[in-house]
Amino acid sequence: MTRYWAARALLPDGVGVASGVVLDCGEDGRLAAVRPGVDRAPPGATPLSGIVVPGLVDAHSHAFHRALRGRAPGGDFWAWRSEMYALVDRLDPDRLVALAAAAFGELVLAGVTTVHEFHYLHHPAGMDDAVCEAARRAGVRLVLLDTCYLRAGFAGEELDPVQRRFSDGDVERWAARAEKVAAANPDVTAGAAAHSVRAVDPASLGAVAAWARARHVPLHLHLSEQPAENAACLAATGRTPTRLAQECGVLGPATTAVHCTYVTADDVALLGRSRTAACLCPTTERDLADGVGPAAALAAAGCPLRLGSDSHAVVDLFEEARAVEMDERLATGRRGLHPPEALLAAATAGAALRPGAPADLCAVGLDGVRLAGADPGRPVPMLVAAATAADVTDVVVAGRHVVRGGVHVAMDVAAELRAAVAAVR
Repeated sequence: MTRYWAARALLPDGVGVASGVVLDCGEDGRLAAVRPGVDRAPPGATPLSGIVVPGLVDAHSHAFHRALRGRAPGGDFWAWRSEMYALVDRLDPDRLVALAAAAFGELVLAGVTTVHEFHYLHHPAGMDDAVCEAARRAGVRLVLLDTCYLRAGFAGEELDPVQRRFSDGDVERWAARAEKVAAANPDVTAGAAAHSVRAVDPASLGAVAAWARARHVPLHLHLSEQPAENAACLAATGRTPTRLAQECGVLGPATTAVHCTYVTADDVALLGRSRTAACLCPTTERDLADGVGPAAALAAAGCPLRLGSDSHAVVDLFEEARAVEMDERLATGRRGLHPPEALLAAATAGAALRPGAPADLCAVGLDGVRLAGADPGRPVPMLVAAATAADVTDVVVAGRHVVRGGVHVAMDVAAELRAAVAAVR
C-alpha cells in the first residue's frame, strides 16, 4: 500500500474540493481508500501540495510526430503529411523507442497518466513493441490502438512505399499481428483503430469493429478531419464518413471518433445517439489549419468529449481543454459554450478520485503567477482558464510517484528529446 496526502483534492459526487485528503493506493494500481478531512499528512504518507485532480488522459497521440514540432513547412494538411512521411522513412525500432519514450515523458511531466497511442507504423518488425517499451520507460499507462491501414484512397489506390510500412495487406493479417502484439505486452491495454474510412474499405471496417467488440476493447478512428475526405467519401459511396462508419458497425459507446471537424448536423445526431466519444485535438487542428469542429453540438447530442495531443505540436492538456472553448468562441462569436467542469472532465476522460478507480493523480500548484487569485474552494474555472503544463508539480501513475516537484524521477526528458529528435533529423 502506498499512501499520499493531498492538501486539496477534487472529489466526485458533489463533494467538490476537499481539504486534507488521504489517498491509499493498492498493489493493483487502484485507489483503495479516499479519506478527506485529515489535517496533516499521516506518517509514511507523501504530501502533495496545490490541488490534486485525476490524472489527465491523452485520448489521441502519434508520439513520433514530436520530431516535427516547429519544423514542418507551410501549406495545408497534405503538405505537412509529406514531411511526416519523410520522417517515417528515417525511423527504425531503436529510434522509435527513444523518440516515443521521450515524447511520453513530456506527456507525463504535463500531468498525463494515460496515453491512447494511435499507432500505425507497424513495419519493420519491432515497431509495435518499441511503442510499448517506450511507455514503460516513461512510466505512463498505455492504450495501444493498433491501427488497420489498407489502401490509399476510396478507389482502392495502391499504397505508396512509405504507406506500406503502415499496412498488413488485409484485415486478417492485421488481426493476427494485433493479437500477437497484445499477447506479447500483457501490461498494455490493446485496443484497435481503423485509420479512416479512406484507408480502410467498408468490409474491413466492419471486421475491425467486430474484432474490438469481441474483445471488449476501445476502438478509434479519424473522422471527417478534412473537407477532401468528406467529398471523396460522398463521391465514392454516397455517404458521409460518419454515415459509412455507422453502417459498418463502427459507432458506439466503446468508440472514439477523432477530430469530427467537418461533420454534418446529421452526423452529429448519429454520433450522439450512438454515444460515440468525440476527441478534439485543438492545438494540432490549428497547427495544421484544419478548422474548428462543433464540439458544443457534439456534447449536446450526447457525445462524451475527449482531448488529444495528436501531433504533439503542443503538449498541454489544459491548453487543449481551454482551446475547445476559445476556438469555438472565435468560430461562433459566442462565449460560455462549455462549462469549465466539463472541459476538465474531457481532459481526465471523466475519471474521478474514488475507491476502485485507477490510482492516477495529477497535482497542480496554485501558488504560481498564472493561478494567483484562484478561488481555493472552486479552482476549476481558473485551472481551465489559465493553468499550463508548467503548473503540474507531481504525477502518480498506478500508485507510483513518477513526477516529483516538476521533475521526472527516471528520465531527463529534455535531454532525451534533444537526442531523439537529432537522431531522426
